[in-house]
Amino acid sequence: MTSEGSVGVDADGGEPGTVRPGGRTARVREAVLRAAGDALVEHGFDGLDLADVARRAEVGKTTVYRRWSAPAGLVADLLSDMAEQSLPRADTGSLAGDLRANARLVVRTLTDPRQGPLFVAVIAAATCDPRAADALHRFYAVRIGEWSGCVAAAVDRGELPAGTDPGEVIAAVSAPLYYRLLASGAPLDEEAADRAAAAAVAAARDGVYVR
Repeated sequence: MTSEGSVGVDADGGEPGTVRPGGRTARVREAVLRAAGDALVEHGFDGLDLADVARRAEVGKTTVYRRWSAPAGLVADLLSDMAEQSLPRADTGSLAGDLRANARLVVRTLTDPRQGPLFVAVIAAATCDPRAADALHRFYAVRIGEWSGCVAAAVDRGELPAGTDPGEVIAAVSAPLYYRLLASGAPLDEEAADRAAAAAVAAARDGVYVR
């Protein structure tokens, strides 16, 4: 990875990449994050360079260095933005339908020509950079929290045992899909999504995820 500057605190008093600006600053942030995503897809985290991102975004290098400080700051902010833009959870009226919708959304994201390589690059970054890892953990905490309502509703409807851990159920849906992406290379398609959802439903109904 090539970069200048070190991780620190930006002029707004927060860690780089954590401030939510408005107006012109928001437009700069949007352009920089889009450029950072393009660079990650093309070169991976090791090739993420702040000067290159500034050039792609057509903003001053000083602005990028001052605001994000290091590539990990860009990754953190990019993940925050992705979490903000993610679709809300489904509400089909059944746990099976909700988790199937979740699994299919994961597959669509991971097989998207841009989003798929972007997630691979971010996951790779998380294996070697603590700030990128923290950002990835926060991203998935947000998404699991969003979809956990499906499980809580299923408990309320009597579909699942009381005490079922919603986060564990949602994580169980996506885990085999990420395994296919990162480890096995097996096809990522709707059949795989539906199988992952069905397995999570069956395990949850059997009380596997009861705390």
